[in-house]
Amino acid sequence: MPEISRRAFGGLVGGGAVTAVAATATAAEAATSPAERPSERPFRARPGSSGGRPNFLVILGDDLGWADLSSYGAPHIRTPNLDRLARQGVRFTDAYSGSATCSPTRFSLYTGRYPGRTKGGLAEPVGNRTQGLDPNHPTLASLLKKAGYATALIGKWHCGWLPDFSPTKSGWDEFFGNFGGVLEYFSKLGQLGEYDLYEGDAEYQDLRYYTTVVTERAVEYVSREHDRPWLLNLNFTTPHWPWLAEGDAETGAEIAARIRAAKSQGEVVAALNHYDGGSVEKYTEMVESLDAAVGEVLDALRRSGQQENTLVLFASDNGGERYSYNWPLSGEKFVLLEGGIRVPAIVRWPARIDGRQVSHEPNFSPDWTATLLELGGARPDPAYPLDGTSLAGYLLRGEEVPQRDLFWRVRAGRALRRGDWKYYRDADGKDHLYDLAHDKREQADRAPDEPALLAELKASWERTANTLLPYPS
Repeated sequence: MPEISRRAFGGLVGGGAVTAVAATATAAEAATSPAERPSERPFRARPGSSGGRPNFLVILGDDLGWADLSSYGAPHIRTPNLDRLARQGVRFTDAYSGSATCSPTRFSLYTGRYPGRTKGGLAEPVGNRTQGLDPNHPTLASLLKKAGYATALIGKWHCGWLPDFSPTKSGWDEFFGNFGGVLEYFSKLGQLGEYDLYEGDAEYQDLRYYTTVVTERAVEYVSREHDRPWLLNLNFTTPHWPWLAEGDAETGAEIAARIRAAKSQGEVVAALNHYDGGSVEKYTEMVESLDAAVGEVLDALRRSGQQENTLVLFASDNGGERYSYNWPLSGEKFVLLEGGIRVPAIVRWPARIDGRQVSHEPNFSPDWTATLLELGGARPDPAYPLDGTSLAGYLLRGEEVPQRDLFWRVRAGRALRRGDWKYYRDADGKDHLYDLAHDKREQADRAPDEPALLAELKASWERTANTLLPYPS
């Protein structure tokens, strides 16, 4: 094996604490790479810390790009609440989603396994009533529930529709939100052309702006008197299209009218895609509203007295879309270039983890499933082995994360990351090799210079792919 291909993940830990860009930061300051800011210090586990099992608040943005937060470098978007969360915890620079689209990533987070392990995970994304997460498959929620946790999911599910699929069939005690992958923010008309806001398995009528509705429910949940530890999956649809902010009810009504007049599901999705609308300014407004919503939930958590022993994980379900700020990454949602799968990820747990830290440890969605299960004292089902690696030892005891490959498979491409090296096959079937330590923009193809390494990573990808379900023809 060429020496350069033996870079272990443990050697990637470095950098230091992020000083988040304040709301008054200049554009030049915000554009500076957070990994180069002078007040950082290396991530280090806190020695001798202890505590009981934490609550888990797992927050997902929807189609939020890697650099869409000011603490990740956005020069024009102000996210003071998420920046504060980063200052109080650990900001990960090399975090990835489990796939390049919404529902496969959710499958990987809910199950801790590659999307291709399950029939429903082969949909990219789930788009009809025949596809979904098998209720018999163990999930993060069902396993934590067996370990004594209360469980709830608020917001976007996107792992199947009633009557066969639902969070309440897959381990969540409570569900309030939408089943599909997208909905018009006011009318709640979704991708099947139907009303899509539910409490449990019953429709719930509320025509206010969806981000506001979801936030209120999350605030209510974390404010309760809980008699046991809890898991809350809080899945916003913001800033997913259609491009609507809270003051855009009139535009929302126009989109809803087009949905009602549609003669096919394709026409419904075309209306929701909102290709004739949106702007960088509107997208900025949506991201900033997401930040404000997260701030409300975190404030409620603090007031409840549960902040100290609640682990908060914030991430995105895939890379950014049309108006996202992804610099310097290439690509966007749907593709396995860095812009399609590298996402912001922040972890805060005041009782056990120090703040103002940055980690360059590569990780992806299934790792967080394994991590939360370990921290919650839940045992994975041996019949459904996890593909993620727990980061608990790294976060709490300073242990090196075992060297492993991060693997992605989609119909239109393939990717594998080992250390700093990334193997990537594009939609035309051409193989590429990139050194992400020096070329995170993926412009300098090293495949001609490193044929042995390319073959090695390609073979590793194929060994894993051969263990997955085939795509339906």
